[in-house]
Amino acid sequence: MSDDYILETDGLTKEFRGFVAVSDVRLRVRRGRIHALIGPNGAGKTTFFNLLTKFLSPTRGRIVYQGEDITVASPAEIARRGIVRSFQLSAVFPHLTVLENVRVGLQRALGTSFHFWKREASLSVLDARAMELLDAVGLTASARMVAVELPYGRKRALEIATTLAMDPQLMLLDEPTQGMGHEDVDRVAALIKMAAANRTVLMVEHNMNVVAKIADTITVLQRGQVIAEGAYAKVSRDPLVVEAYMGTAAAELGGAPG
Repeated sequence: MSDDYILETDGLTKEFRGFVAVSDVRLRVRRGRIHALIGPNGAGKTTFFNLLTKFLSPTRGRIVYQGEDITVASPAEIARRGIVRSFQLSAVFPHLTVLENVRVGLQRALGTSFHFWKREASLSVLDARAMELLDAVGLTASARMVAVELPYGRKRALEIATTLAMDPQLMLLDEPTQGMGHEDVDRVAALIKMAAANRTVLMVEHNMNVVAKIADTITVLQRGQVIAEGAYAKVSRDPLVVEAYMGTAAAELGGAPG
C-alpha cells in the first residue's frame, strides 16, 4: 500500500444470498484528488460506498485507509478517522437555521456533540467559523433562514458546508447533483472543486458533464466489477464503457466536455 493513496480496497466483494453486488474491486484513491465512481443503475456504486462507511460488511476483501486496515472498523470509528459521507437525499436538520446546521458539525471540535442541555450561548464561539463556511458555499445571506425553507440546490450547498465543518480528510459524496437544475449543478460542482483544495473527494455521480469537468480520475463499475479506470478522455472512449451505458447515457458520456 502506497503513501500516495489515502484509500485502497483489495478484492472487496459483497454477496447477498448468491447475488454478487460488488465483485473483487481494487480501488486506489490518490490524496488531494477528486475521484469519481460512475456506472449504470445497478452497477454497485452505492453498495460500494456502504462498504466503505461500514453500513455493510464485506463478504471478503479489505479496506485500507491512511495505511491502516479498517475492514472491521465500526461506522463511528470510520467517522472519527476523518471519513465523512453525504447521501443521495439532502440530509440537513430542517427545523434548525442554516447557521445552526453548520454549528452542529463544528461541535465535534469542541467535544460537546451530545451536550444538548447546554445553553445555546455556549456555542457562540463557533459562529465565526460557521459563517466562514457559509460564505464559502454562498449561503451567508441565508444564515438565519430555517433550513426547510431553502431551495433544494441550496440545501445541498448547506450539506457540503456541514460536511466541511467536520473537517474530513476524505469526503464521500453520493450523487451530489441529483435532481438539480443546470444552475445548481454548476454551483455545486464548483463547491466540490473548492472543497477538494485541501482534502480528497470520492464521489458517485451520474452527471457526466460534472464528472468531465472536475474529476481527476474515474472508475467505471458494471455489475459490481471495475471495467475501466483513468482520466475522462480515456474512459469515455472505452468500448466497454460505451456498451455499459448504451443509448442516451452513452451519448451523454461521449458528448461531455473533456
